[in-house]
Amino acid sequence: MDHSPGFLKVVNEARLRVKELTIDEARARLSANPKAVLVDVREDSEWQNGHAVPAIHLGKGVLERDIEKFLPDENAEIIMYCGGGFRSILTADVAQKMGYKNVTSLIGGYKGLVQAQWPMVK
Repeated sequence: MDHSPGFLKVVNEARLRVKELTIDEARARLSANPKAVLVDVREDSEWQNGHAVPAIHLGKGVLERDIEKFLPDENAEIIMYCGGGFRSILTADVAQKMGYKNVTSLIGGYKGLVQAQWPMVK
C-alpha cells in the first residue's frame, strides 16, 4: 500500500514508543500466556472478511472509547495487529498513553499472519 508522507511520519514517531513483535514472538507469547490477548484493530469490513484465531476485534476507530470495556486490566498482555503493521503501531501508542503497560504491535499485520499460515476465521 502506498501510504502518505504525513501518515508515515506519525507512524514512525509512534514506532519509537511502541515495542513490535514478529509473528514467531507473538505465537510464543500467546502460547506462554493464556491471558494474552490478540487484538485486531482493522475496520469492521476487514474483520468480517477474515481474522486471526484467537483475535478479538476492537477497531481503530473505536479503540479509545471501548478498550477499557473490553480489556479493563491495564497490565494485560495485548498484541495488536492491523493489515500491515502501521495502524497497530498507532493503536498501541494510544493504549500506552491511556495507561496500558504491556502493549505491542505485530510486525506485518494480517498480511504477515496469512503468509505465515496462521489459523484464520473466514
